[in-house]
Amino acid sequence: MRILLVEDNELNAEIAKTVLEDVGALITRAENGQQALELFKEKPAGTFDVILMDLMMPVMDGYTATKKIRSLEHSDAKTIPIIAMTANAFDEDRKRSRE
Repeated sequence: MRILLVEDNELNAEIAKTVLEDVGALITRAENGQQALELFKEKPAGTFDVILMDLMMPVMDGYTATKKIRSLEHSDAKTIPIIAMTANAFDEDRKRSRE
């Protein structure tokens, strides 16, 4: 599995990367939503199987990055699974991420 990991916190990114690589995943990391958007746009279809998207980041948050990715002309933009990651566990946060 090829994963685009979008996480601004260095420690969290390293932990996620280690766990995912231990089960055979190939990880490409972006440090914020803007960087994720650019990486996704420049790669050909099929480069990533899933995006793990932190929601709270500087430069561009995960909500905005997800909307921008979904609006791209890229052939994977509408179908690639984007999984929200956040420490916020409030009902409001869950609802917003599903939207």
